[in-house]
Formats: sequence, C-alpha cells, structure tokens
Amino acid sequence: MDRSASLQDYKAGMLLSGVGDALGYRNQLWEYNQSGPVIHKELEELGGLKNITVQLPDWPVSDDTVLHLATAEALATGKEGEELLHEVAFRYVEGMKDMEGRKPGPSSILGVSQLRPGTEGGYRVPYNPEGTGCGAAMRSMCIGLRYPRPEQLSSLVAVAVETGRMTHPHPTGFLGAVAAALFTAYAIQRRPMESWGVGLVKEACPVAKSFVQSQGYAVTETERDWAYFSEKWEWYLEQRGLSNGKGPVIWPEKYGPEERDEAYKSFSLSGWAGRSGHDAPMIALDALLGAGSNWEKLMSRAGFHGGDSDSTAVIACCCWGLLYGLEGVPECNYKKLEYRDRLEKSAEKLYALSH
Repeated sequence: MDRSASLQDYKAGMLLSGVGDALGYRNQLWEYNQSGPVIHKELEELGGLKNITVQLPDWPVSDDTVLHLATAEALATGKEGEELLHEVAFRYVEGMKDMEGRKPGPSSILGVSQLRPGTEGGYRVPYNPEGTGCGAAMRSMCIGLRYPRPEQLSSLVAVAVETGRMTHPHPTGFLGAVAAALFTAYAIQRRPMESWGVGLVKEACPVAKSFVQSQGYAVTETERDWAYFSEKWEWYLEQRGLSNGKGPVIWPEKYGPEERDEAYKSFSLSGWAGRSGHDAPMIALDALLGAGSNWEKLMSRAGFHGGDSDSTAVIACCCWGLLYGLEGVPECNYKKLEYRDRLEKSAEKLYALSH
C-alpha cells in the first residue's frame, strides 16, 4: 500500500461512508434493534451484500451521513477559522431539517437547537455532561480529507474539537470527532494501521487538550471529564497487543458475530456498543484491522452487530474506501445510494483544497 490516496480514493471514501451508514441503519431495522447473529441471518435471507441494492425507500442514509455532508460541504467552501465554524454551525442547523426517519441522537438535537450561527460565539453551546455520544465522531471523517498531512495535525484537531463540541461538548464525545478525522488522515497517509490507536492517544489527544486550554471555554468541566477517553483506548490497545503501535494484533480465539457483540459491549460506556465517542471509532478500527481488503468482512464486523451499527460502519467504510477504493464492492451497494452525487462532489472539492 505505498501509493498515496488519489481523487478516486477520496470519492470512494466519502461514497462508502454513506453506503456503510445506509447498510448499518437499514431504515431503523438494524441499528440497535438486533443481535449480530440475527442480522447476519437476515442478511443471508436477503441473498448477501451482492444482492442488496442500496436505494430509497428501503435503504436511506441516517442522520450520520446528513451531518457528515454538512461538515464536508462547509469544509469544501475553503473557509478557515471562525468563519468556517459559523459555516459548519449553519449547515448543522439546515441539516436538522432533513431528519425525517433518520433518528438523530438527543445530544445532536439539543446541541444544534442551541447553535446561533452568525452571532458572536454562536458556534458554541453550554457544557453538557451527557454529551458523550458518537454524534460528533460519525460526521467528522471528512475533516481528515481536508487536513490529511502529518504537519496539519493541529488544524485537524482544532476543527474536530470545535465542530465536535457544537453538539457533544463532553470530551468522550468530541474526542470521537478527533479520532474519526485522524483515522481518515492516517488512511490517506498510508500509516500502518497498527499504529493508529497509539497515534490517537499519544499524539492527537495531547494536542486536543492544549487546544481546549487555549480556548478558555468550559476548561474546568472538560479537564474533569477528560481521562475516560484515553484510558479506555489504552485498555483496548493492550487487549489487541497494540500498545507498542506495532502489533501483531492479538485476536480472541473465536471472534464471530456473537463473540463480537460481547467484545463490543466491553468497549462501551454503558453496554451500548458504538454509541459513544470513544467506542464508535474503536469498533471501526477493530473492524478495519480484522477485515483487510475484504468488503464483506468489513461490513460483517463494522456494520452488522447489535450496537450502533451505522455509526461504526460510517467511520470504518470511509477509511476503507480511502485505502482500497471500490474494489470488491458490489456496484448495487453504491450505484443508487441516496445523496451519492453530493458525497462525490464534496470529495472532489476536499481533494482539490487539500492538494
């Protein structure tokens, strides 16, 4: 994997993020509602991935893609600094008007309702001790497309933190945005996947902490609640033999749908796999490490489990598309995807801006 990410890879990343979302969501039938084994059985009855045409009305994208597009299209304007943050806030407010049947989470709904784009500081909301969910993570992959280079880490982190805490001001929530953006940038850099988690904990999190302190907004509360995210990630890396950033990855002896449901619950904050900012990217990385270049394996691990399956898939599939393009993905999975055109257009603009 020595070539750098091309325009086609950028487009595949954005497009497949939407595909993973729509497949993992399955019009509210699969997100949170089942166990992994049940979903796998239903998938088999549908004839497997190669027989699923992802299109409306049965396979809409969820709130994840609507808000990911809002982030991407704001970044695609080329704005920077506060001007960018007001643009993102404005697009989140607009995006919330497109939520019929898409199930946005409570922190996203509350946060966006408090945004006042265009007024001074209107992209910031009051601290929310409940804002630990994955809503910031699931819409932030495109930040890595905009700031893909190692020397852009501070820009990537700043934008991920500020846009993340528009709805999820708790560090467990907004550091999920940092993780999703960072992993996307690492995929573009072709950085060895075994080192992604250590990069998050040792490189990006300290930058995020310094940034939060420099901004003087909700610093006391944020520092009080800071530790959980990194501690849980350090625990995960130890479980997988990745604390050194090199591997080899240690897998459980048996790791089918049933075992993964149990493992993913152990990653979680309160038994709800993938629901939080720390474990949605964690499950995504776990799936990427285990699937290699196999699309079906990726979806099996990232998108078809008993937790927040669309939010883990949206992150994993974006990274996978950047690494492997559309190779091995049945055309019926993406050809008629809702908002395909917008996903590909924003990828083109972000590629141009970042190159």
